[in-house]
Amino acid sequence: MFKPTARILALVGLLLAVTSVNAQKERLMAIGGGARPPFALTRFIQWAGSEKATLLIITWASGEAEASFAAAAKEFQANNPAAIIHAPTLPLDSAKRAQFLEQLKSATGIYFTGGDQNRVMDVLDQDSGLKRALLAKYHAGTPFGGTSAGTAILTSPMITGEGDFTVINGSQVKTRLGLDLLPGVIMDQHFIKRQRQNRLFGLIWQHQDKLGLGIDEGAALLIIGNRTAEVIGTSQIMMVDGRAQPGALNIRLLSHGDILDLRTRRITHGRKVYPKQ
Repeated sequence: MFKPTARILALVGLLLAVTSVNAQKERLMAIGGGARPPFALTRFIQWAGSEKATLLIITWASGEAEASFAAAAKEFQANNPAAIIHAPTLPLDSAKRAQFLEQLKSATGIYFTGGDQNRVMDVLDQDSGLKRALLAKYHAGTPFGGTSAGTAILTSPMITGEGDFTVINGSQVKTRLGLDLLPGVIMDQHFIKRQRQNRLFGLIWQHQDKLGLGIDEGAALLIIGNRTAEVIGTSQIMMVDGRAQPGALNIRLLSHGDILDLRTRRITHGRKVYPKQ
């Protein structure tokens, strides 16, 4: 019978400790669309290094890439980062791909704009090297953020926007693989404003081990270590939990200042009024 030596046990302990530390470095900002909460953008730039931050904005989801970049850059600029860079626009040829990989190396924050989430995943599904580079960047501690479609891609399965949403039936909601940065979580966006509850309810009913987070316009979720999620903004986030009771959905509304533990699914209520900035 194999008995691990003290040295092997020490190495295993070290590896587990490193994994735990790396997980704590992982940070996400998910915005539901519409107005971007300034407090969330400020926190994101702080995560990225404050005045030393180099922000890479990826506009692949947008059909108007330059306008999308300009709008996002203007809002982030209020926080005085060192640099705001526009990633090469689609389609990516070999030169643009090489340029993107170089930009990725120096970026201290990655932000995906809105549009059509399928456009982003079409690129990454066809180029596994780019996808691996992005995932490595995130897991190494570079904060990632997105709004609208840029939020949709962060989790997996990713809602594509297609399907029959007149019924609560997960099989009628079209999905595909996203970046899966939050295992066990499915996020939706523009949630309350566009009355998208049917599609998220249906998916969580079908996958009751997962946690659904419907992020409304004007609201953002700031997540540290894939566990602690803080609500920022003027609107709300709907939590849809199918794990709490078999055959039932536990639905909660979270507002500014609330903190959700994604592992235990417990909520700590904080300040409810979004302060003026």
